[in-house]
Amino acid sequence: MAEEQFQERTEQATPRRRQKAREEGKVARSQELNSAAILLLGAATLYFTGPLLAEQIEQMMSYIFTEAPNMDINVNTLVAFFSQRILTFFLILTPVFAILIAIAYGINILQVGFLFTSKPLEPKLDKLNIINGFKRVISIRSLFELFRDVTKISLIGFVGYKAISMNLDTYFLLADNTVAHFAGAMGGLALMTVLKIGAAMMILALLDYAYQRYDFSKNIRMSKQEIRDEMKDTEGSPQIKSRIRQIQRDMSRRRMMQEIPTADVVVTNPTHIAVALKYDSDQMDAPMVVAKGERLLAEKIKKIAAEAGVPVVENKPLARALNKMCEVGAYVPAKLYRAVAEVLAYVYRLKGVEVN
Repeated sequence: MAEEQFQERTEQATPRRRQKAREEGKVARSQELNSAAILLLGAATLYFTGPLLAEQIEQMMSYIFTEAPNMDINVNTLVAFFSQRILTFFLILTPVFAILIAIAYGINILQVGFLFTSKPLEPKLDKLNIINGFKRVISIRSLFELFRDVTKISLIGFVGYKAISMNLDTYFLLADNTVAHFAGAMGGLALMTVLKIGAAMMILALLDYAYQRYDFSKNIRMSKQEIRDEMKDTEGSPQIKSRIRQIQRDMSRRRMMQEIPTADVVVTNPTHIAVALKYDSDQMDAPMVVAKGERLLAEKIKKIAAEAGVPVVENKPLARALNKMCEVGAYVPAKLYRAVAEVLAYVYRLKGVEVN
């Protein structure tokens, strides 16, 4: 058992192991992908909705400055006026906020699906283990995260620098334009810069997500002994399954033996095979096999038939065909009707039963 505990985990996790890890909140998820998607798609949303938002804000500011001289200056009117304007401002931005929330939830759902669990919030004493904490600090995962963060900062700085430096000549020309034109141009340049940074971060985030999936699959790997233990838990040990099958066979055999006295005839090989047949023209479409067996079981079938007064007929080809083609409780196939009918007719003549 001690050796089994230290077996190397080389096997891919089973579906049950993955489901258990999911229930505990352990899934492959990249925070970088969330951040990059919100930044990139949020900037794209502002880029396309920017003119409409700017127009609505301009109308609101125009109303403020138009109505300001006509206001009765006191605390109540100022509070009511600015409260209404602030509410209007947030209503204008509501579509943008709604899109950002949808993006945040959508990215999480795309990564891990619908998942709600409180297991990660449960206190665990092993999190206070200093040795385990030190191992996490110097692990391959922490080194990857350090490399990823340094790369992200460098990439953001480089893309931002290139985006700004490429439009450097444009900034000097803005000094001679109106404030509105200046604000619009700066806003457009800022959005384009953010879009480029977001695109660069998205590429890095996709690489991080691929690593998170690889690292997650690696961490939940199982040893061969763990897979065997899981199979025992789900399907039962081989010994128990074998015992259950043996019990089922014994029960089936007892039921089969109880049906032999009701049979009309037992067809034999004569020593290796015995097949008991029953036929009731009022209730059955064809003769039925109620019992069959080979060797010792065949001898037992013949013994019970003899004790019950059931005729035993030797017919080697028919016995072999019935044993091979029919299961207990099944009707005789059509190709054997003639041979079985001849045997039943012979039995009925022995009993003095008239055959129609």
